[in-house]
Amino acid sequence: MIKNAIFLAILTTSSSVLAGVHWGYEGPEGPENWGKLSAEYQICQTGKNQSPININHIQHAKLDKMEIHYDQIDGNIVNNGHTIQVSENDNSDYIVLDDEKYFLNQFHFHTPSENQIERKTFPAECHFVHTDKSGNLMVLAIMFEEGDSNPVVDKLFSILDDEENHPNNFAHLDISALLPVQKHYYRFSGSLTTPPCSEGVIWNVMAQPVTLSKAQIDRFEKVFKHHNNRPIQPLNGRLIVADE
Repeated sequence: MIKNAIFLAILTTSSSVLAGVHWGYEGPEGPENWGKLSAEYQICQTGKNQSPININHIQHAKLDKMEIHYDQIDGNIVNNGHTIQVSENDNSDYIVLDDEKYFLNQFHFHTPSENQIERKTFPAECHFVHTDKSGNLMVLAIMFEEGDSNPVVDKLFSILDDEENHPNNFAHLDISALLPVQKHYYRFSGSLTTPPCSEGVIWNVMAQPVTLSKAQIDRFEKVFKHHNNRPIQPLNGRLIVADE
């Protein structure tokens, strides 16, 4: 039951309304008040394994290599008022991690980045949200730095309707081109970064960033109208491991 609740929560994690309770990134509905907005959001304030975090004091370990099976997808893209979210129609793309398949549900963007690496904040971050057959949740996070233009992001912007809650369909988008060449990653246990902030989420953050042009970064900021990154949360003794 708990896993099903988490699964439903992640499918609506970026929606503007959950159970009739509005939340946002500024003012009385901002992150510092999420835990007070609803009983369903209390863990945003009381949780001990919350995301995002600053990735440092890293332990190196022999982690399984992530097998990333991303290809061309069909789906839709929408500015839902909190983020730009891209949903896949058939959930056929997946990652194999520790001999378990995690199927891609959606990916979305934050600017600036939510997680930090050694106290460094990046201009943007992308979260690929997956679930396994039991409803367990895994997020693959990609950092963006300023540099060359990203062709996948260009295509997404060409499809996107800047007006909120107007989804547009697309076909044959090669999302594998969003991934860095090097697949080294950091792993830790965390939570959703939006209400209801459910915990028990496996986080894998790629160590190598990919690039966005300054114009693309500016476009994200224009669409969002404000930053949509939750502040860094306490680590509370959690272990951060990196593959060797």
